Amino acid sequence: MPREKRVNGINVDQLFQTIESVKGQPEIALFKFRARNTWVRGTHNRATVKDFYGALQEDDSRNIMVFEIDEPPVLCGENLGANPVEYLLVALSGCLTTSMIAHAAARGIEIKKVESRYEGELDLQGFLGISDTVPVGYKNIRVYFKIEADISEAQKDELIEMAQKYSPVFNSIAKPVPVSVQQDRT
Repeated sequence: MPREKRVNGINVDQLFQTIESVKGQPEIALFKFRARNTWVRGTHNRATVKDFYGALQEDDSRNIMVFEIDEPPVLCGENLGANPVEYLLVALSGCLTTSMIAHAAARGIEIKKVESRYEGELDLQGFLGISDTVPVGYKNIRVYFKIEADISEAQKDELIEMAQKYSPVFNSIAKPVPVSVQQDRT
């Protein structure tokens, strides 16, 4: 049995097999991810992730993952977890990095190390209902990458562009998707 080809920890043979499978049967690519949330007290709440739908089947094979969510004391919390806007930055960091590494692997580019830093600015006047002219969300988000690889600076820039192009989280933020919020009557 031939040994699988791995680049950056990615099984490249499996990656290309997946791409070919999706080309032949596009519905394989349809995924539905889920999260649940329960309020604990104050600004503390707890989110969980377990099951999802993908590759034409339900998958509940992984253990429940728990995310503690809270605010710092200055925002009436107890620092029992990251706050939601920090989780947004964490999600963005994971998705951009994963997209970059996978697409670099597909091109045969070996990455030695990737570090990134994320900063976002909020003006709480919108959240607090003090001003209708101040946006409630981030005013801007800045991302800084350090990439160690035996490639040119232009190729590193290209990897950063690919990360943005193929990151679902980046594209959900940069090109917002419709979100419906309603009472669960089930």
